[in-house]
Amino acid sequence: MYRIGELADLCEVKADTLRFYEKHGLLSPSMRSDSGYRLYSSEDAARLRFILRAKAVGFTLSEITELLSIELNKADWACADVKGMVDDKLEQVSARIAELSAFRDSLQRLSDACCGGPESAMHCSILEALETNHQVRPESHQHIADKDNKPCC
Repeated sequence: MYRIGELADLCEVKADTLRFYEKHGLLSPSMRSDSGYRLYSSEDAARLRFILRAKAVGFTLSEITELLSIELNKADWACADVKGMVDDKLEQVSARIAELSAFRDSLQRLSDACCGGPESAMHCSILEALETNHQVRPESHQHIADKDNKPCC
């Protein structure tokens, strides 16, 4: 049997992480000592490792709860059910990567269109693009002079 700190150390997490998983119904101590300490079994340790591995590949707490229920009742589920969950998560991750890639491309266009100089931001192409919702094209970048005839981006 492991006390909470021992199990946390064994799995390289903080004791608060175990309390959090307990609060959300993912993990509960097998028993409590006479003095009220949480005591975890080797099965609890295996369950925690399962939770941590599922979290590491991107599953949410809700999805982990579902995976744990499948894990406990494997005979009642088909492998296709588990694969479906993984394929759904893979689709979500792919969509998020596409979204982040679009963010990166937009930010790169903004950065490429700006000279980044020490001049006043009165005519800053980045601010102008954000104010007007126009898409910035690096090839349209040109230096403009402000009222003091200093170049701006």
